[in-house]
Amino acid sequence: MLLASGSAITVDVDLTSIVQLVLFVGLTLVLKPVLFDPMLRLFEEREKRIDGAKVQARHIDEKSATALATYEAEMAKARTAANVERDRIRAEGVRREQDILREVRATTAKAVEDGKAAVHAEAAKARAVLQADTAAMARDLASRVLGREVPS
Repeated sequence: MLLASGSAITVDVDLTSIVQLVLFVGLTLVLKPVLFDPMLRLFEEREKRIDGAKVQARHIDEKSATALATYEAEMAKARTAANVERDRIRAEGVRREQDILREVRATTAKAVEDGKAAVHAEAAKARAVLQADTAAMARDLASRVLGREVPS
């Protein structure tokens, strides 16, 4: 290699380089079982727990989706049953209303017929009374108009 000034760099390999290499290898051999392997196991355990939590969350999500589908199906059944029951009750109410109206109409028609019969009977009675009194009333009226007594 050349420097910017144009002179070459020389690297001396002496005893300190060998000592540093031995210290590095020794430290690596000591730290691997003491530090690196436990840290790697810790990282693996953490990854396993994260993956397990993801799988568990996926299962819970599937369960909740299934429960929601079941709930919606049951609600649809309940709505259908309620609609059928409502329609049945409504039809029964309409039928009862028609029965009551029929009874009221029959009662009203009977009352009207009875009233007409009573009016006709009263009219016939009044005609009979008037018919019987017609001659007397005619004589009385003629007497008043003529100013004298009219013989019967």
